[in-house]
Amino acid sequence: MSLDEVMERTAADLVPNDLEAFWMPFTANRAFKKRPRLISRAKDMHYFAPDGRAVLDGTAGLWCTNAGHNRAPIVEAIRNAATELDFAPTFQYGHPTAFTLASRIADLAPAGLDHVFFCNSGSEAVDTALKIALAYQNVIGQGARTRLIGRERGYHGVGFGGISVGGIVPNRRAFGTLLAGVDHLPTTYDRAHQAFTKGEPAYGAHFADELERIVGLHDPSTIAAVIVEPMAGSTGVIPAPQGYLQRLRDICDKYGILLIFDEVITGFGRLGHAFAAERYGVTPDLITFAKGVTSGAVPMGGVLARSSIHDAFMRGPEHVIELFHGYTYSAHPLACAAGIATLDLYAKEDLFARARKIEPIWADAVMSLREQPGVLDIRTVGLTAGIDLAPKDGKPGVRGYQALETAFHDLGFMVRATGDTLALTPPLIISEDQIGELIEKTGKVIAATA
Repeated sequence: MSLDEVMERTAADLVPNDLEAFWMPFTANRAFKKRPRLISRAKDMHYFAPDGRAVLDGTAGLWCTNAGHNRAPIVEAIRNAATELDFAPTFQYGHPTAFTLASRIADLAPAGLDHVFFCNSGSEAVDTALKIALAYQNVIGQGARTRLIGRERGYHGVGFGGISVGGIVPNRRAFGTLLAGVDHLPTTYDRAHQAFTKGEPAYGAHFADELERIVGLHDPSTIAAVIVEPMAGSTGVIPAPQGYLQRLRDICDKYGILLIFDEVITGFGRLGHAFAAERYGVTPDLITFAKGVTSGAVPMGGVLARSSIHDAFMRGPEHVIELFHGYTYSAHPLACAAGIATLDLYAKEDLFARARKIEPIWADAVMSLREQPGVLDIRTVGLTAGIDLAPKDGKPGVRGYQALETAFHDLGFMVRATGDTLALTPPLIISEDQIGELIEKTGKVIAATA
């Protein structure tokens, strides 16, 4: 088809109800296209449907718009950047805002994590962290350390590395054997001992001790790194038990294993701090980030690395590339401009501290739903909540999907559904009145789908 024919078809055929060409990610495509949930614009705490109807954002987009939607300082920074520098390579070249943003992020990170490797998404951040871990073991003479340890119910993006260390079955089963030499810790969730917990459950630190068994099985000299989310988000909000992350840190130190925190979701205020590592007082060797670094305005991700890891690569002739890894759009100028403006906004409005302040209000509000029909458990930590619903008989996932539809079409708000678990993760700017509105509407959705 010629360009003229494509342009003619575009003008003639791309009407609002032409939905077939887009194969949508992580979406029930056939069900969606029968009754689409379309969004045409956004501002602050709301999305807006094409007909102008307001939709309260209970999910911060996709865990990412922490500062709210279309914030003027971020929009202006992107606009100004686009007029100055559309693209600059970061392979053997650089642009100033990349270095500025890297320094700003390193300043927010735990002491010692002083170097930033940029990419474009959480999935790329995870694969980058895993590659850095493996390469680091090589450069320090520990090349036999090739094994990676993830965790059941963990989500680490959709690259082959990420789904290999991840532990959500539907994300793995269609893609073959994945990476070799991967093992998994058990999930930290035990409903019998943790149900309806606000914050980190007191029960469950011992789940970290399973790493000792895995080390004994494979021998520590073969294990490169352990990767965990401080709060397992995509599986339905599972906070780390009290003491769990510190115990992992101690075991990793004992055997010379790198510890990676996947903070793609928890970074930039979601748990009331720049990074969850600060909340828990545990410093990993590598931290992945994405989402909130630009408040979702432009795709960006990255990895924070300890100086000792970075410096191990800085050997040999200075003209030789130290790490053969990167992406065309690493540190894209528009993403860097958005990131700097976003960090400025977080600081100006003190949004991380605000999240800590309203966390108890949020937790109490969400827990008020525990008497709704078919609520099996509720978990809260930071400004997140997971609500497990009893499935409809013989139809797992149907109730969750019905809740998604009912919320958007009938009640004007957005919720995430993972199977029959609902997740609420609003922007950090949510007001107390909006918390009340969101929880009231969620209660109606739960009752309507019972």
